[in-house]
Amino acid sequence: MSEAGLRPVRGTAEELLDLLRGWRDADDPAPLVIETSGSTGRPKRVVLSRAAMLASVAATHERLGGPGQWVLDLPAHHVAGVQVLFRSVVAGLDPVVAGGPVAAAEAVTAERCYLSMVPTQLVRALRDEQVTDALTRFDTVLVGGGPLDPQVRRAAEERGVRVVQSYGMSETCGGCVYDGRPLDGVRLRIDDDGQVLVGGAVLFDGYDGEPDRTAEVLVDGWLRTADLGRITDDGRLEVLGRVDDVVISGGVNVPTPAVARMLRAHPAVEDAHVVGVPDPEWGSRVVAVVVADPVPSLDELRDLVTPRAWAPRGLVRVDALPLLPNGKVDRLRVEEVAARG
Repeated sequence: MSEAGLRPVRGTAEELLDLLRGWRDADDPAPLVIETSGSTGRPKRVVLSRAAMLASVAATHERLGGPGQWVLDLPAHHVAGVQVLFRSVVAGLDPVVAGGPVAAAEAVTAERCYLSMVPTQLVRALRDEQVTDALTRFDTVLVGGGPLDPQVRRAAEERGVRVVQSYGMSETCGGCVYDGRPLDGVRLRIDDDGQVLVGGAVLFDGYDGEPDRTAEVLVDGWLRTADLGRITDDGRLEVLGRVDDVVISGGVNVPTPAVARMLRAHPAVEDAHVVGVPDPEWGSRVVAVVVADPVPSLDELRDLVTPRAWAPRGLVRVDALPLLPNGKVDRLRVEEVAARG
């Protein structure tokens, strides 16, 4: 017997499409509930109203140039997958549920078509000429769910892929900022501590059954994202990393995502993640976990990092970074690997 449902969202793509069609048409439906991946160790049940989801869909299509046929190549029960399905429902177009971009590109039938993916999927797609060519057939390849390396984006665009980078989370119905600019109806500001705050029609109602946890992050109509960021001179949001991505090592605040970006500039480094592990001398020792062949020396990698005080003091090589089912890096497992190394 199927256990498909919307509270929490669970089921196959086909089951969820039927449920979302009924949810769209109901007179006064209860919110749906998204269970998060728990990338920081504490899974949540995020409550999203139909009004918030509809606002997100309308703003997304407005920014991208109009409704189109969406491709589902993400887990259907995570917020990005649910959005692919709900955008399809609102647009009145059946989504393509296909195994990979090549099959998807061959299956789309609408004049406009969109593909949503995470950065890891884009990195892997660019290794294969046939897959890359398939990506060029989409009006937009929407990339979200984690930081997108500028070099990866540049490589995709040079090969004809029309990339739009999205920023958001389950609590904002998925992506709510595209290429640094908030969607219509979305408000942004940076608080005194450098934390990104999000407001507007796309905000969640709260965490199911956890009013105290809700009150910690939803304050006066603003979501405290736990992301650090700044607004650039041209008005774009630049996300600098997570609040807990800053490692204090020897009294120095080290923004680990920034260090990882510098390490990826090494020609042998395919991917990198930087974490802090407990250390009696430094408090937290900065360790680089890299996918590389051949493996650069620690000194080589340290020379890429400025200021020098941010440079890693440990190096662990892995065949691949551990990922969660939604394609994001599993930070807890990376920390375990770094500690063992």
